[in-house]
Amino acid sequence: MKNIEVVAAVIKDGNKILSTQRGSGEFKGFWEFPGGKVEKGESFKEALKREIKEELQVDIRVNDLIKTIEYDYPTFHLTMHCFWCELEGEFKLTEHLSSKWLDKETLYSVNWLEADIDILKDIEKAL
Repeated sequence: MKNIEVVAAVIKDGNKILSTQRGSGEFKGFWEFPGGKVEKGESFKEALKREIKEELQVDIRVNDLIKTIEYDYPTFHLTMHCFWCELEGEFKLTEHLSSKWLDKETLYSVNWLEADIDILKDIEKAL
């Protein structure tokens, strides 16, 4: 089985976190935390800053690692390193269909990708 290593930004603003809806690919329409694949030679934080700049056209401050999720999809194994992040400006969607700011009451209101669901309890405790 193919292994894919990614980083994800849990972007927090007060008591809300940013969720984004995938705009293409096998999981189009599902909701996720923005981020992407780690390139050879990159640190996790460097990869996350690059991916968010590409996807949301904004710089971010990458803070602490929340957790690393290991998840088996039918065709690949995913290792996802999730970090608390903060925006350094206004974002613009370039690859996603939509975005939503979610709080504790609305955290489970979107159709999350299966791997992302694993971190929601950790986020809920922090909101």
